[in-house]
Amino acid sequence: MTVPHHTPEPQEIYQGYRPVSLAAVTRPTLLVVVDTEEEFPWEQSLSRERTSVSHLRHIDRFQSLFERFGISPTYVVDFPVASQPIGYEPLRALAVAGRCSIGTHIHPWVTPPFDERVSGYNSFIGNLRLPTQRAKIEATTAAIETNIGVRPRTFKAGRYGIGRDTALLIEELGYDIDQSVMPHFDYSTERGPSFTRFDARPFTFGSRRPLLGLPATAAYLGAAGRFAPAVYDAAASPLLTRLHGAGIVSRLRLADRLNLSPEGYTAAEMIRVATHQVKQGVPVLTMTLHSPSVEPGHTPYVRTAQDLETFVGTMTTFLEHFYTKLSGTSTTPEALRQLLLARPEPMAAPQGHPR
Repeated sequence: MTVPHHTPEPQEIYQGYRPVSLAAVTRPTLLVVVDTEEEFPWEQSLSRERTSVSHLRHIDRFQSLFERFGISPTYVVDFPVASQPIGYEPLRALAVAGRCSIGTHIHPWVTPPFDERVSGYNSFIGNLRLPTQRAKIEATTAAIETNIGVRPRTFKAGRYGIGRDTALLIEELGYDIDQSVMPHFDYSTERGPSFTRFDARPFTFGSRRPLLGLPATAAYLGAAGRFAPAVYDAAASPLLTRLHGAGIVSRLRLADRLNLSPEGYTAAEMIRVATHQVKQGVPVLTMTLHSPSVEPGHTPYVRTAQDLETFVGTMTTFLEHFYTKLSGTSTTPEALRQLLLARPEPMAAPQGHPR
């Protein structure tokens, strides 16, 4: 007998989940988060051996663009980056100069200890045994502290693979912010989490102290209005996928699911979703991308030099619109947490590493 799929409520993943008031955010505010990771063929099976991070010698291609707009990006760093000089040295220089924030990113298959077999299921850290999750987060945290020289306070699960145990762990391990939610996306067909019950509004969670959850910016748009999710999901069903149903309803502007990212989305689509979110009263926006896109040949989005030029142009067009037409500003996850969770009484100090 087939067991019906369970779509978790936010509270089932994040203990104490509660949407946070955005009254203190007076202008559209942008966060830029770069998943800073090894190069690997996305279309092939995962491997522990693929750990090259040579593309980070070109990270200034992105950094210079961000700084042109006054953005201090957050590089969420995984173990291959944090443990190899060619990966961590460029980031350490940026961090020391105060030009970026550094967070933690976990790709379990290339993060010690290697207690689990490599598989799609085990690529989501939330599916691993609790001791293995803890050890992988601790190993990456320690590598960042040693080699980049900062104690990361922001966490993002690779492949958005957060689980309830993971959320509890990052609180225990002294993290203040989680960026592991991709609203409206469902990874359960790959045995990962489902975020169909989430929207892009920031939230607090935690059992002993308040942590801030900052989802990626993603939303359903279209003439179908509140029925857009149902229309889009129907069009994306296995039957209609063969008929390109999702593309048809998107071109007709009936329903579309957009993510604020230059990876797979046009500047016009990024502008649409950003404008929609601001109008919906969610002025906190998160643009996401992957560090290997800085060099041709590592991601499906940047295969050639022309792709790279187009990719940077997409970000430039969006950022110009965001700052001029939407009167936007930017911040870092840490500064936003201080703003959103400001309160007259002192907050509890972060907990240390559990023994």
